[in-house]
Amino acid sequence: MAPREYPNNTDPATTDIHMLTYPNIDPVAVSIGPLEVHWYGLMYLFAFLAGWWLGLVRTRRPGTAWKAAEISDLVFYFALGAVLGGRIGYTLFYNPGEFLNDPLVILRIWQGGMSYHGGMLGVFVAMALYARHTGRTFFLVTDFMAPLVPLGLGAGRLGNFINGELWGRPTDLPWGMVFPFVDAQPRHPSMLYELLLEGLVFFVILWLYSRKPRPTMAVSGLYLLCYGVFRFAVEFVRLPDTHIGYLAMDRVTMGHVLTLPMILVGLAFMIYAYRRTDGKVSW
Repeated sequence: MAPREYPNNTDPATTDIHMLTYPNIDPVAVSIGPLEVHWYGLMYLFAFLAGWWLGLVRTRRPGTAWKAAEISDLVFYFALGAVLGGRIGYTLFYNPGEFLNDPLVILRIWQGGMSYHGGMLGVFVAMALYARHTGRTFFLVTDFMAPLVPLGLGAGRLGNFINGELWGRPTDLPWGMVFPFVDAQPRHPSMLYELLLEGLVFFVILWLYSRKPRPTMAVSGLYLLCYGVFRFAVEFVRLPDTHIGYLAMDRVTMGHVLTLPMILVGLAFMIYAYRRTDGKVSW
């Protein structure tokens, strides 16, 4: 793999040693002849394995209607929806011009480009199909699945960090990080913010909240609300895709536009879940 280029005399060897500097990790984990296994792909593998294991843990709760044998199928549906939806969403949300010029670009997953919001929509479709297949309601499935996701999201952000992508705006904060292949300015390591918030903190909140029976739709609502708030906040320091740029006021990004509805819908789900009187719970 070709080494990263360092513009404007920003080779790591010349960077101020008192600054945090991106470690320039090789994105290829293993290379055997022409075969290359990328860390980012391994992060996807970890995400699905972690979701499978956490699903098995959740089936051991007293009183749950979920069985361990169902988890493999559930994760398969989820993985299919996440990968296909993520790629289609990225192409349509962030790169529609290229898609119109060359529709086959949507199939070139190896070229990179995945959208969380597209992946989420793909997962919704997959969970609806799984619910129909198993005779459950959509929200019984999503309430069970939601706490299994954040660790995988965190792994994906770690993959972004290893790839040296999704860096943030310049900052003078002490933890600002220089990405030498960009320039010599300390920047927000926004992918690490997302690793912390969307991965670890998000997981703790959802896992603890879902340890007890909750009104059906509440766990799904909390998922949308928390992710939306965390992502919306980080978007203020994360640079937008260069071919899109800011949409307004040198601050508003496509991520804001796609995330705000998640916050509103998540809040509406939680309010409705706790106001309904039919006594249905997810467990």
